[in-house]
Amino acid sequence: MPTAARSLMILVAGPYRSGTGDDPHKLEANVRTMNEVALKLFRAGHLGVTGEALALPLLDTAGSTGPGDAAYEEIFHPVAEQLLARCDAVLRIGGPSEGADRMTARARAGGKAVYTSLDDVPAAR
Repeated sequence: MPTAARSLMILVAGPYRSGTGDDPHKLEANVRTMNEVALKLFRAGHLGVTGEALALPLLDTAGSTGPGDAAYEEIFHPVAEQLLARCDAVLRIGGPSEGADRMTARARAGGKAVYTSLDDVPAAR
């Protein structure tokens, strides 16, 4: 990793629902993968964040019964979009994901850095 001038807040964007058939174990595995990457970013001196870390507790509190219900539609992607506005960059991981691709496109359109590999993320001083 090259060295960055400062610590960055980086949105880890990867598949959540894609390819899971909304199976709770597969959803959980996708969240774990994103959290593992966020931990690696932390250990490199950055703050890795996921929309899921903020949205999922809100969905639970709102009484969501599962992905795609009214609470999910109200909260899930809007939280990620608000979080992205505060981030310095996006790290796109994993396979196909409409939501992660949307976050990546928004980041690029907003002039934010987009990384597609941990190796491309500069280490913080």
